Amino acid sequence: MVRDYSTFLPPSTAMDAPALPMLTRLGWQSFFAQQIDADALTRTPPARVTRVNRTTVHLLGDGIDMVLPLVSDLAVGDWVLLEEDRAAVAEVLDRKSLIKRRAAGHDRQVQLIAANIDTAFVVTSCNQDFNVARLERYLALAFEAEVDPVILLTKPDLSEDVATFVAEAAAISDMVPVLAVNAKSAEVAAQLAGWCKPGRTIAFLGSSGVGKSTLVNALSGTLTAETQGVRTGDDKGRHTTTRRELHLVSGGFAVLDTPGMRELQMTDAADGIADVFSDLADLAGGCRFSDCSHTVEPGCALKAGIAAGDLDPARLERWQKLVAEDAHNSATLAERKSRDKALGKTIKGIQKKSRK
Repeated sequence: MVRDYSTFLPPSTAMDAPALPMLTRLGWQSFFAQQIDADALTRTPPARVTRVNRTTVHLLGDGIDMVLPLVSDLAVGDWVLLEEDRAAVAEVLDRKSLIKRRAAGHDRQVQLIAANIDTAFVVTSCNQDFNVARLERYLALAFEAEVDPVILLTKPDLSEDVATFVAEAAAISDMVPVLAVNAKSAEVAAQLAGWCKPGRTIAFLGSSGVGKSTLVNALSGTLTAETQGVRTGDDKGRHTTTRRELHLVSGGFAVLDTPGMRELQMTDAADGIADVFSDLADLAGGCRFSDCSHTVEPGCALKAGIAAGDLDPARLERWQKLVAEDAHNSATLAERKSRDKALGKTIKGIQKKSRK
C-alpha cells in the first residue's frame, strides 16, 4: 500500500478548514517536516503536545489522541515523534519558537510557557489592570522567542477614554499592532482574522480576568472555556484558566489559552528586551563611553534626551531594570547549570568507584 505523505505537509493551496489535514490544523509546517524523512514519518508518526500535566502529556496527531508519561523539558506546543508502537516519545523536534520565563520561587528554574507559537496576543484591559511595565515584559518574552506579538485591549465598552489606553500601548513599540476589542462582540473574530489563519498557532497571554478565555471562545465558536469577571474595586482578575492547553478550533488553526501570570521574571531575554527598547538602544549608541551606565557619566545621550524632554525617564528606568534583572537571572541559571553538571560528574565518579 502506498501511503499519501501529503497529509504530513502544509497545503500548497488554500482549503476550507474542514478539509485541512489534521496535522495542518495542529500547526504542522515545513520547518518541522524538514527535520525528518518520509520513512521516519511512517515509523515514528508526529504528534503535538496539547497539554502538560504533572506526570503525563496529552498528544494529538493524525489518528492520534493519547496520554503518555511526561518527558522532561516538554512544553505545550512541542512536536514529538512517537515510537513505532506509539508507547512512548522517541524524539522531540527542534522548536520554531519557545516562550519562557524564570519560574516563581527561589530556585530560579526556567519555566517553559509554550513552544512553536506563531502569534502571541498580549491581552490587557482598559481599566486598572493596564500596566505599561507588564506589557513591556510580555513583549520582550515574545520578541526573544521570535513570536509576533499583538496587544489586545479588552473591555473598551467599560472605559470612557479608550484612545488614551491605545496610545499608551502603541507608544511601547512601533513594531507591535494594538487593537481595542470587545471579547464578547460578534466582530472580534473578524478583527483578529488576519493572524488566525489555517495552520497557524496563536497564544493568549496576560493577567487573570482580562478576557483571554472569552476571546478563545469567540474565536472557536464552539469551545466553552470557563470565564469569570474581575473583582469590583481594584479590577483584579480571578483565575479561571488553571493550565496551559492547546485547542483546535473550527477555523483550522490552534489556540493556546494560558493562566494569568502574576510574576514575569526575565531570563535569557536580552535580545527581546533590546527589541522592545530599540529606540533607547539606538540612542545609547551616541553616548561618549561604550560602557555608559546612563547614570553619572558625561556625554550620555540618554541623559541628554531626558534633559531635552525627548525621553521619558520612567521608560529609561524600566529598561535598565529589565536589563539588570535578565543579566542577574541568566548568570544565576548558568551557575546552577554548572554546579549541576559538576555534581553529576561527581556522582558518576562515585558510582564508578563503587562498582569496582
